[in-house]
Amino acid sequence: MAIFRAREVAQLTDVELTEQMSKLQLELIKHNGKVSAGGATENPGHIKELKRTIARLMTEQNHRRTA
Repeated sequence: MAIFRAREVAQLTDVELTEQMSKLQLELIKHNGKVSAGGATENPGHIKELKRTIARLMTEQNHRRTA
């Protein structure tokens, strides 16, 4: 899954924001499930980037609600 930067997030439509958010959250759940089952992820830094990207998307959604 692609990691979005703030500039890219600002260009997404509201529908695309929600779609990408749900995709990234599912991917994060899969990674966390693998780790909690005792396995190791291929790239541990990817979990951190997923969390940051989800936060960027949520920030943009909140910004659009107040604007």
